[in-house]
Amino acid sequence: MAAIPFDAALLDGYRAVQESGAGPMSLERLPQVRAEDAAEVPTLDELRRGGRFEVTSRSVAGASGTSGAELLICTPAAVSGPAASRPAIYFLHGGGYVTGDPRHLFFIGPLLDEAERLGASLISVGYRLAPEHPHPAPLDDVHAGLLWTVEHAAELGLDADRIVVAGTSAGGGLAAALSLSVRDTGGPRLAGQLLMCPMLDDRNDSASAHQMDGVDVWDRSWNGFGWKSLLGSACGGPDVSPYAAPARATDLSGLPPAFIDVGSAETLRDEAVAFADRIWRAGGSAELHVWSGGYHTFDLVVPDAAISRAAWQARRSWLERVLAA
Repeated sequence: MAAIPFDAALLDGYRAVQESGAGPMSLERLPQVRAEDAAEVPTLDELRRGGRFEVTSRSVAGASGTSGAELLICTPAAVSGPAASRPAIYFLHGGGYVTGDPRHLFFIGPLLDEAERLGASLISVGYRLAPEHPHPAPLDDVHAGLLWTVEHAAELGLDADRIVVAGTSAGGGLAAALSLSVRDTGGPRLAGQLLMCPMLDDRNDSASAHQMDGVDVWDRSWNGFGWKSLLGSACGGPDVSPYAAPARATDLSGLPPAFIDVGSAETLRDEAVAFADRIWRAGGSAELHVWSGGYHTFDLVVPDAAISRAAWQARRSWLERVLAA
C-alpha cells in the first residue's frame, strides 16, 4: 500500500522533524527525548506574554494521595478576576504518554491565542507519565484535576458549564477517555471534547498505521512504544479498558459534542475516523475533519501553512459554537 503524499507546504517541516528525531523509539532513547522536551519548556514569566496573561500553577492530589495533576492556569489579563464567568479549555498535552509538559509552547502556544480571543482560561494539565506510571495513573490525574477545577470554578472565575476538554495526540486520547469516565461516573458535565490527532486505539493495526509506517513523524514504532508503556503486557489484548484506549468502548452514546481532526497522511487517521463514525451511530454529535496531506501534528510543526491555518479556523469555529450553546 503506497504512502499518501504530504501537502507541499508541510515538506520542509517534515524534513526538519525527521532529521531531529528519526529512528525507532525505545526505553533506552526515552531519557534523551525527555531531556530534549524539557530543554524547550518556557518559564511562567515567558508564558505571561508581557502581562497579557495571568499564569499560576496548582498541584492537585490524585487518587490515594498520589502526586496527581499539575494545573497551569492561564487567564487573559483583560478578563481576569473572580467576578468574571469565563469558559475554560482544559487541555491535555501530547507526548505519547511517555513525555511532554503542560507548559510546552509547541502544544499550548496556539491555545493561548484561542483563549485570549475567546476570553477563556486555558488550564493545561500535567499528568504522570508511563512507563513509570501506567494506566490508570494519567486518567486518575486528569480526572482529579477536572473535579478540582469544577469545585473551584467560582474562585477561578469560571463557568463550570462551559468547560471544553481538549488534547493533542496522547492528550487527545486522554481527553476522549476523560469524557467517557465523567459520563460513567455522573459528571461533571463537559461542554465539548476537542480531539486533535488523538491516540485512541492500542491495537496499532489499522490500514493507515501500516500505510504510513516509517513515513509519518509518529509511526507504528513510536505509537506502539507509547501504548506498550501505558498498558504493559495487556496492550493489544482482549482486556484493555476503554478508559485507557477509547476505541475499545462499546457504548459511545451520551458523550459531549466532539470535534475530531486528523491528517489523511498519518498513522492515526483511521482510528479517528472510526471514532467519529461510532459517535454518529450512537446518536451523538461529532464534527470530523481529515486534512488532506497532513502528517501527525502538522499544524504545530508548520503553523503558517494554509492547511494549518484552515485547521485552526475550523477548531475556532467549533469552540465558539459549543461555548455559546
